[in-house]
Amino acid sequence: MFDTKSYEDRFSAAVSHFEDELKKVRTGRAHPGMLDGVHVEVYGQRMPLNQVANVTASESQMLTITPFDPSNIQPIAAAIRQDQSLGLNPSDDGRVIRVPIPPLTEERRKLLVKQTSEKVEEARIALRNVRQDALKEAKRKKDAKELSEDDLKGIEKSIDASIVTYNGKLDAAFKEKEKDILTL
Repeated sequence: MFDTKSYEDRFSAAVSHFEDELKKVRTGRAHPGMLDGVHVEVYGQRMPLNQVANVTASESQMLTITPFDPSNIQPIAAAIRQDQSLGLNPSDDGRVIRVPIPPLTEERRKLLVKQTSEKVEEARIALRNVRQDALKEAKRKKDAKELSEDDLKGIEKSIDASIVTYNGKLDAAFKEKEKDILTL
C-alpha cells in the first residue's frame, strides 16, 4: 500500500516554514521575530542574533536587545544596521541596544504586501513539488504492480485534497499578515 504520511509531513513543513518567514516580515509593531534573519560576526564566526543576545519588544515601537556578553554590543548593532531590508538604526548605551521601529509609510506597506505575496508563491511551489514527488512515487508503484489503477486514483484524490487544505492554510496566514501590515 502507499503511505501518504511522509508527504503530509512535508506539506506541513512547507506551511510552517512559510509561517516562520512571515514572522520576519515587518509590520507597524515591534516583535522579536523581526530580527530572526540577522546573523552577527562574534567569536570568529557568524551566529544568529538569538544565540548571542536576548531580544524583547519592550513597547510597541521599540525592540530591546540585551547581549549575553556585553563585548558583543558593537557587532550586534553593526549587523542590524547592515541588514538593509530591515531599515533599522539601533542605538546602545553600553549595556543594552535599543532599536526604534519607525512607522511604515503607505508605499512601504504595499511593498511589504507584495514581498509577502512572493513568499506565498514560493510556498505554493514547495507544495506542488511535494505533490509531484508523491504522484511520481505512486505511479512508480503502479508500474511495478504494487498498486492498482483504482488505488492510484484514490491516492491522487487524497493528495489533491491535501493540497487544497494546505493552500487554504497559506491563504489564511497571508490574509492575516496582509491585514497586519496594512493596519496603521
